[in-house]
Amino acid sequence: MEKISETYEAPASNALDACAVAQSVAHQLRRAHGQFTHRFLFYFSRVNLRPGEFTALALIAEVPGRKQSEIAAAMGVQRANFVSLTNVLEGRSLIERRNAPNDRRSHALYITPAGASLLADARKAEADFEADCLERLGGTRARDQFLVLLSRLFG
Repeated sequence: MEKISETYEAPASNALDACAVAQSVAHQLRRAHGQFTHRFLFYFSRVNLRPGEFTALALIAEVPGRKQSEIAAAMGVQRANFVSLTNVLEGRSLIERRNAPNDRRSHALYITPAGASLLADARKAEADFEADCLERLGGTRARDQFLVLLSRLFG
């Protein structure tokens, strides 16, 4: 596994980092989100998936036949935004929409063979990314604590 620190360079810190805003949860979450996205895209560039695409693909594979609205709710994404996301995945032939059983107004989502193959490769990228995050956090105990703290903010 190639270490991201050898190919990824974080933005240089500056004197502004020492000001009061650095103690702001909102500020640190915004910065963390930016760093997370850059690192995610680095690891997932080999499979050409963005964070939302990977999550949707994984959920659709895990629970095939679920309605679009159910997957969107599980992801915490507005339905209109999720439709755009499914359009991208469907356009790449990674998923397919079928009429939902017992509800002609809804679509059920299924992963295609191409989607399953890409997801298998993406799982390898995910393992590398998770290993990097685990190392940066200081181990499984720190990761578990971090996840608990995040769930308190957004749970």
